[in-house]
Amino acid sequence: MKKIAIGISGASGSIYAKVLLQKLSSVEGVELAVVASQQAPEVWRHELDTDFQLPDGVKQYASNDFMAPFASGSSSFEAMVICPCSMGTLGRIAAGVSDNLMTRAADVMLKERRKLICVVRETPYNLIHLNNMRTVTEAGGIICPASPSFYSRPVDFEALVSTVVDRVIGLLNIPIATYRWNED
Repeated sequence: MKKIAIGISGASGSIYAKVLLQKLSSVEGVELAVVASQQAPEVWRHELDTDFQLPDGVKQYASNDFMAPFASGSSSFEAMVICPCSMGTLGRIAAGVSDNLMTRAADVMLKERRKLICVVRETPYNLIHLNNMRTVTEAGGIICPASPSFYSRPVDFEALVSTVVDRVIGLLNIPIATYRWNED
């Protein structure tokens, strides 16, 4: 069983989290646990015009629940994806500030040399953002900007979002049928 923690910050880009959860929850042998920031459900409702809802079988933990299994390095969670990842969340991770479950779990992934993927959703970047990205990268994290690709010629909004989500799933070493550049 591959255990993956998903953090959902209050950054714009709820559609990325929704599609990621839909796709990962349909993969056999993957167990998901979610922590959402206080602002995430509000942004989700605003952007998607629907209540914040997780797929069946996905467990959610409160942002102040430091008893969640993925808050400890002794857990068997092997990866964490923060999607979307606000610059505030990224900054706290880069500074080692574990003030909530999301940043604590990210710190655990880095200290245990496990996979941490931050799907940052901001533009343009300022120097502080870039330095925080560098710091997290140097600590072993992966910065995966929510920058969709177009060479697969996505036909709708969800297909466009999937160009980023499929990339994240690939970074988790989970096989997925997706467009590959110049491959048949």
